[in-house]
Formats: sequence, structure tokens, C-alpha cells
Amino acid sequence: MTWFLVHFAEIVFYSLAAVALAGAVGVIAFRSPVHAALSLLGTFLAVAGVFVLMQAEFLAAVQVLVYAGGVMVLFLFVIMLVKARDIPDEPQYVRRLVPAAVGLGALLAALVGVGIWAASGGLPADGAALRMVAGAPLGNTEAVGWSLYRDYLLPFEVVSIVLLVAMIGAIVMGRKESGRGGAA
Repeated sequence: MTWFLVHFAEIVFYSLAAVALAGAVGVIAFRSPVHAALSLLGTFLAVAGVFVLMQAEFLAAVQVLVYAGGVMVLFLFVIMLVKARDIPDEPQYVRRLVPAAVGLGALLAALVGVGIWAASGGLPADGAALRMVAGAPLGNTEAVGWSLYRDYLLPFEVVSIVLLVAMIGAIVMGRKESGRGGAA
């Protein structure tokens, strides 16, 4: 029992990593788009759990609100609008992509391995980098807020304008499509 309590954080981390990995495989493996989207939701929630373990509560909340909330709603709307059942299967196209997918997967695995090997030496394990702003110790959420709105204010506003333009464009395109179809 003592061993379990000492290694509880590691057990939770590996459990969340297994859930995230299973969800990622499910996104690719499920044939139903709704099941794949729900599998992606499980991956998002597992990543939020890993953020909580890293003492990055703000990032975990953003992960749940933005990705598990907003992005999943967007994906489900797209799935409902596209009517994926009407899309024909094209196995000959998929077969040609298998060697490229295997090669790209091996390259990605090698890059991740090199990144982990390079980063294993000098990163703080307790998340102290997120809690220090201008040499003063702050809370995690306050540190992210100061960094975002002081150091990265211009890129933050540019991204918000780009997202606003994309949203307006989607609304305009959606209204044109519904206007052409006639009475439903």
C-alpha cells in the first residue's frame, strides 16, 4: 500500500497517457465519424488530466473549455452537415498512402524521441517556469495571464481578428448555401 501511495502520480500519469493513446488510435481506427469524434474527446480530456498533474490548472481548464467544448461541437456540426454516410469508400486511394503513412509515422517517432532525449536534461520538473514572471513568484494562472497580455498581446489580438474573419466567412458561406437549396 505504501508503494502505491508513493507512486500514485506516476500511476495516474501512465493511466492518462494510455487513455490518450487509446483515444488517438480510436480516432484513426473507428469507421463511424461520431465514434471517432468521441474518441478525440477522450484524448482531449486525458491531456487535460496530464496538465493538472503538471500543476498547469489554467491550461487544463482551457483544454476542457476550448478543445473538449468548442472544437468538439464544431467537429460534430461538420459531421452532421457533411453527411459522411453519403461519401463513397475509395480503398485504392488509401492503399497507395500506406507506405507514406508508415514512413511519416517512423519519422515522427524519431523526431519525438530526439526531442525527448534533448529535453530530458534541463527542464524543471515541478513547473516552476510557469510560476515565475519577471523574477517574482506568481500563481500559475496569473503567470500565464501576465505573459499572454503583456508579452504576446499583439499576436493574441491578431489571432482573434483572424478567427473573427473566419467566423464571419463561415456564416456568409452558410447563408449562401441555404439560400440556393430552396424550401426544405
